[in-house]
Amino acid sequence: MTQPAVFVLGGAQSDFARNWNREGKHFVDVMRDTVAEGLQSTAIEAREIETAHIGNFAAELYAHQGQLGAFFLEADSAFSGIPTSRHEAACASGSIAILAAAAEIEAGRYDLAAVVGLEQMKTVDTATGGDFLGTAGWYERECKGKPYPFPSLFGQLGDEYDRRYGLKDEYLERISKLNFANARRNPLAQTRNWPIPENDPKQAGKMAQPVAGRLKVRDCSQVTDGVAVLFLASARYAERYAARRHRPIAEIPRILGWGHHTARIEFAAKVRESRDHQYVLPHTRQAILDAFQRAGIASVNELSGIETHDCFTTSEYMAIDHFGITAPGESWKAIEDGTIEFGGRLPINPSGGLIGAGHPVGATGVRQMLDTYRQVTGTAGDYQVEGAKRFAMLNIGGSATTSCAFVIGI
Repeated sequence: MTQPAVFVLGGAQSDFARNWNREGKHFVDVMRDTVAEGLQSTAIEAREIETAHIGNFAAELYAHQGQLGAFFLEADSAFSGIPTSRHEAACASGSIAILAAAAEIEAGRYDLAAVVGLEQMKTVDTATGGDFLGTAGWYERECKGKPYPFPSLFGQLGDEYDRRYGLKDEYLERISKLNFANARRNPLAQTRNWPIPENDPKQAGKMAQPVAGRLKVRDCSQVTDGVAVLFLASARYAERYAARRHRPIAEIPRILGWGHHTARIEFAAKVRESRDHQYVLPHTRQAILDAFQRAGIASVNELSGIETHDCFTTSEYMAIDHFGITAPGESWKAIEDGTIEFGGRLPINPSGGLIGAGHPVGATGVRQMLDTYRQVTGTAGDYQVEGAKRFAMLNIGGSATTSCAFVIGI
């Protein structure tokens, strides 16, 4: 059975280099500005929005605030009374909000939805923030009392690759360098103005400092304050929207396919379950295959590029073979031959990804889809992949507990 089309109309994101506390800003101030920018850039009127979904991981911890759905109404008086909801799945919270909004459109409940991803993280010191992030794992069993629980868990992902297939740290370092280099093209990336380690010994030393296990500072995504907003529409609304903008509806991107799988929360349990499987994270692999199948594409080679969840370099290393760019355990080949570079055959994270662009946890999935929209509409500016027609994204929550994959295209 063919699902009703869900169109992606665009949106906006905040500058991920900002620190809202230092600016004296409440998160609602930045959300209001970002939603207003999104409405202006898409020529959508606030009164047209019928429903809103908020992706957020831990505002109760970082900002002492719940009930985030109600804060969307603070963005514009026209939103008063519309239905809103908040969604949480750790780092995949934004994608879960997207899936909920898309399901409402597919069901015919609403024709135009706003999806907001939001996280304010620069409110606490590094150790406290690391403890907060530990609640995305099984806190009592694998995170409590550890200063950097998630670098430790994703270091174990690299260790598992090393046990099964071998993994040289030089490939992780190369992934890091590529993402930082891509971020320098992105005017909203958190690290766009950071010193280049090769030219700055102090920066090089900082990046080489160990964090947990095999992971160093350069292997880790950023602590980020960020908002991203995206507008999703039914075919009925998209037809009207295209007509008033004097564009054929065929030029408006759609969610061509999606996949969503949940694995057991404890990382050791994931590894035990996959010990006889060729893929280290088979549920993540299946989410990607589901997105491909729903999009009607046979393989990754039909894509123009990928925005993937590089919370750590090991998660991008995993994504390379799980997308099928290489055989299982051979991700290093796509790094060595330049396949995933900005000018390569299949660029990964032209935006800079989570390592370069930033990782405001609840906003990441929404930002990723906004960047896939920019790519397939030719509006990504200096990080535009030439001739992009179909882009995929992978957003994972926890230690790949929640895996959400999408294919976006014209």
